[in-house]
Amino acid sequence: NLGRACLSDRALAAARGVSQGYSTLEYDLTAGERGQRYAHVEPLLCRLTGAEAAMVVNNNAAAVLLILSALTAGGEVITSRGELVEIGGSFRMPDVMAACGAVLREVGSTNKTRLSDYANAISEQTRALLKVHTSNYRIVGFTESVSPAALAELGRSRSIPVIEDLGSGCLVDLAPLGLRDEPTVQASVKAGVDVLSFSGDKLLGGPQAGIIVGKRHCIDLLKRHPLARALRVDKLTLAALEATLQAYADGTALQEIPVLSMLAQTPEELRQQAESLCRRMGGIGVTVEVVSTENPVGGGAVPTQTLPSFAVAVAPRDSAAALEAQLRQRPVPIIVRIAHDRCLLDMRTLFPADLDEILQAFRETAS
Repeated sequence: NLGRACLSDRALAAARGVSQGYSTLEYDLTAGERGQRYAHVEPLLCRLTGAEAAMVVNNNAAAVLLILSALTAGGEVITSRGELVEIGGSFRMPDVMAACGAVLREVGSTNKTRLSDYANAISEQTRALLKVHTSNYRIVGFTESVSPAALAELGRSRSIPVIEDLGSGCLVDLAPLGLRDEPTVQASVKAGVDVLSFSGDKLLGGPQAGIIVGKRHCIDLLKRHPLARALRVDKLTLAALEATLQAYADGTALQEIPVLSMLAQTPEELRQQAESLCRRMGGIGVTVEVVSTENPVGGGAVPTQTLPSFAVAVAPRDSAAALEAQLRQRPVPIIVRIAHDRCLLDMRTLFPADLDEILQAFRETAS
């Protein structure tokens, strides 16, 4: 709700540069003739993920819509009952399938689905096996699910394509940052999934986009489908996405891409930042204190897990709700959260450039 992932300086510069004049959006300089807009990011995506081919549409919901329309219309799609996701805005997987002309075939139970459930459901009407990463919820406890590798092997043995919706999309292992069990795109490609899609924003940290990678013969079908033109992205998105992907290729993603650099900050770094801001705010007459907090990673990504952080807790003169509303309604809004009748400024979410604006806001409230 706050604009998704913040773009890196490199991505902003790329979008600005491509918007100020002509570009080679659909012009092949080598051949001297019309080219494909996918060519600006396809080589990078293939290099980073190990996929044979790639394309980009305007968001991951559009990617799923295109994949199902092109590969499964008129037939059945077998999906685990525990993976029938709903994301924000009441976007539900069963409704998407119906809109694409596919018939949903649910298998397993809410908490347990086995490979045999998929195998036993395959019929002459089966067009695909679909796996959906539950990126905004988890089923825990007495559970069982089928791995992408096992599902891909079943699909190969029956000549049925396997599709995976990875949702938030992750190109780096987040375990060193303290976040467990978040699958990477590379792992699914290596497992043999035929077509997979994921978001360009969220964990990838780029502009809003739906990225599709997979086997060349499947991606070629998607590129030729009539919906591909309706769902295509513009030059600003492609430029920002290309620059974001280049940071991964250069090995500088953790330093350059804001969402990753925020996740990578250590509690000690955040505590020092909170203490510095606390001293500055105390100097303008605001009652503040450094407090420890826990950070959820974000909407639609890595549910149930948090990272330790530090925040500056501001004690209001009247009520925390009144102060929160006052900060939110400024010309430059400041969004805080309330805990124990205090307004919290969490250091993990702040940029150094934000601090002067924050100080000005609290000077206004103090006066």
